[in-house]
Amino acid sequence: MNHRSFVVALLLVGASSAALAQTKTPPPRPKPRTVASTRNAPAAAPAAAPEEKPSDASIDARANALTDNMQKNLALTPAQTEKVRVINRRAVERVENLRVHYRTNPAKMQSMVDNVSDSRLSSLKDVLAPAQFDKYQRKREEKMGLPNTQGVQGNAPPGLGGGGE
Repeated sequence: MNHRSFVVALLLVGASSAALAQTKTPPPRPKPRTVASTRNAPAAAPAAAPEEKPSDASIDARANALTDNMQKNLALTPAQTEKVRVINRRAVERVENLRVHYRTNPAKMQSMVDNVSDSRLSSLKDVLAPAQFDKYQRKREEKMGLPNTQGVQGNAPPGLGGGGE
């Protein structure tokens, strides 16, 4: 009888576990967005997981690489270099955040990245001398494969580079 009681108890535990495993639990509720969390976020952007946010170190590294390349290729003054570094840092950070927020909507992401690029270009135009900006534009067009008088397509990073100049 003792063995039989044990078997019945075991079956009851197993049956109740199986019944619980089949019940549906509601999905976790998203946290409400506060004014502070939406102040700098794009309006329609889904919330990004914290681990997906690019690190400050990687953003700084990319911005510094762009700036160093531009400094070398455009012979920037120290004052220009620091202004360009701030512009590049801001642009890289915005683009990386857009990639996280709009990862499921590539068309929207591209539109927003284009806006960041236009803003960066406008800011650079304010900092660079006309000859520097023209040289930057030529290199940028080569890198992006845009038609120009020479018809050269380079593969330089956005900060310039390549092209042998």
